[in-house]
Amino acid sequence: MTPSDFLSIQSRRSFFRNCAGGIGTAALASLLEREGRAAEVSSPLASRKPHFAPRAKNVIFLFMEGAPSQMDLFDPKPELKKWHGKPFDSELTKDLRLAFIKPTATVLGSPFQFARHGQCGMELSEVLPGLATCADDICLVRSMHSEAFNHHPGQLLLFSGHVIGGRPSMGAWTTYGLGSESANLPGFVVLTSGVGTSAGSDNFTSGFLPSTYAGTVFRSSGDPILYLSNPKGISRETQRLRLDLIGDLNREHQEQTGDFEIASRIHSYELAYKMQMSGPELLDFSKEKPAILESYGVNREETKAYGTNCLLARRLVERGVRFVMLMHASWDHHSNLEGGLKKITAATDRPVAALLKDLKQRGLLDDTLVVWGGEFGRTPMSEIRRPDDPTSIGRDHHPNGYAMWMAGGGIKGGQVIGRTDDLALKVVEDRVHVHDLQATILHCLGMDHTRLTYRFQGRDFRLTDISGEVVKKLLA
Repeated sequence: MTPSDFLSIQSRRSFFRNCAGGIGTAALASLLEREGRAAEVSSPLASRKPHFAPRAKNVIFLFMEGAPSQMDLFDPKPELKKWHGKPFDSELTKDLRLAFIKPTATVLGSPFQFARHGQCGMELSEVLPGLATCADDICLVRSMHSEAFNHHPGQLLLFSGHVIGGRPSMGAWTTYGLGSESANLPGFVVLTSGVGTSAGSDNFTSGFLPSTYAGTVFRSSGDPILYLSNPKGISRETQRLRLDLIGDLNREHQEQTGDFEIASRIHSYELAYKMQMSGPELLDFSKEKPAILESYGVNREETKAYGTNCLLARRLVERGVRFVMLMHASWDHHSNLEGGLKKITAATDRPVAALLKDLKQRGLLDDTLVVWGGEFGRTPMSEIRRPDDPTSIGRDHHPNGYAMWMAGGGIKGGQVIGRTDDLALKVVEDRVHVHDLQATILHCLGMDHTRLTYRFQGRDFRLTDISGEVVKKLLA
C-alpha cells in the first residue's frame, strides 16, 4: 500500500479520533482525579467528596411558590393593628418598590392570632398548628431580603443566584458538586402540587451544566413516573438489547462529534432503565405503617397531594437522592388573603410537620437539610382588587424583609434569626440575603460556595454569583 493509498482511507483527523482518542480521555481522567472526581468519567452522578466534612448529605427544599405572607405566618406585628385601615406616613414608604399598589395604600393588620410554642417560645400563627409542634427543631429566619419584587426574577434569584434565566439551579449545582448516593434514581427530583409556578422549569434547570444535573419531575397526578412497565410484547431482555444498541450508536456519534451532551443522553437512558427496576418499590406505600400514612394525610382529600409528596421526599432521601424539591403553588394572595391562607396551610402544614417528625424519628433529620420558603414576602399594606368585595383584600409583593425557616443537618433549631421593624417594612437586625442562604445551604453540605464553580464562556460561574456569606448563627 502506497502512502497515497493509506491517506485515501485514513485522514489525519480520523487517525486522531480513532487511534488517539484515548489520550484525551486519559488526560481528562487525570485532571478529574486531582480534584477527587475521577468517577465523573464513567458516571456523572457518582458520589463525590465534599470540600470539607458535611453536616448534611441531602436537601429537601419545600418551595412555597408565590411568596407566603410573613406577618400572617411567622412574624407577628401587633403595631400594624394600630395603623389598620390608615396609610403610612409618606416618609416611611418613600423607598419601597411595589409591584401593584401605591405607597398610599392602607395598612392591613393580620387577621390571625399568634402564640408561643416549644421550649424556645417561638411565636407562630394559629394557621400553623402542625409546625408549632416542631418549633424546637426549626430555625426561623425573619430577616430575609431580595432585590427581586416580581415572581419570575425572584424565583430565578432564589434558585439560580441571578435574575436572568439560563443559569443552573441550586439542585443542579448540588448534584454537580456532590453527585448522588442513589444508583437507581435521579440525583435531583422535583415534586409538584398546586397550580403552576411563575419560573417553571427554570427553578430546576441544569442551565449551562450538563443536562444530567437537571431536576427530574415526577408527575403530580396519576403515576408519578410514566412508563414504569414495558409495553405488551416487550421483555426486559429485549429492552436491554435495544438500550445497548442505542448506547453503542450514541457513543460512536460522540466520538465523531465530541458532543458531551450525548454522554448525558446515554446516562439518561440507563437511568430510566434503572428507574423501572426501583420505581415501583419507591411508589409502593403498602409497607408504610397506617399511623405514618395518617400523619402525612395521604388519605385525606385536602392534604393528599402535598402529603404524598412529603412522604415521597422522605423515601427519596432514604434511597440516596441528593436534592428533592417540592414546589407547591400558589401563595400569591393579592386577594382573599385570610381565606386563601387558611386553605393553603390546611393543605401543607400537617404534611410538613409529619415530614420533620418522621425524618427525626428515623435518624434522618441529622443529615437531611430541610428548607421552607418562597421567593419573597408580602407588604404590610393592603391590596384591594375588588372594592365591592370585603373578602378580596390581600397583600402585594415585598422583598425587603420576609421569613423562611430551616431544619436538620447542620442547623441549630429552636431559634429565631433576624428582626424586621415594628411595621414590617424593612430588616433592622441580621440581614440575610438570598446569596447568604445559598452559601449556608452549600456549607451544610460540605461545600465552599466560592469554590463550587463551572467555567462557561470564558469565566467561572457559581451559584452565589459574586457575593454571599455563610450565616454562622444558623449553624449548630
